[in-house]
Amino acid sequence: MNSQPKSVPSASPPPAAGNLPRLDSGQILQGASTVEIEHAGQRYLLRVTRENKLILTK
Repeated sequence: MNSQPKSVPSASPPPAAGNLPRLDSGQILQGASTVEIEHAGQRYLLRVTRENKLILTK
């Protein structure tokens, strides 16, 4: 059997860091320590830890 490697579609390069949209976490959290984010029919939780770090979980 002669199988050929599957071609991987080339991804476009990410935009330069200076060109990315930027949101302040306060805009997203609006004073809450946890918010729910819906993406592609899935729900995620974005929360702030006691160490003031952000964690995104499914």
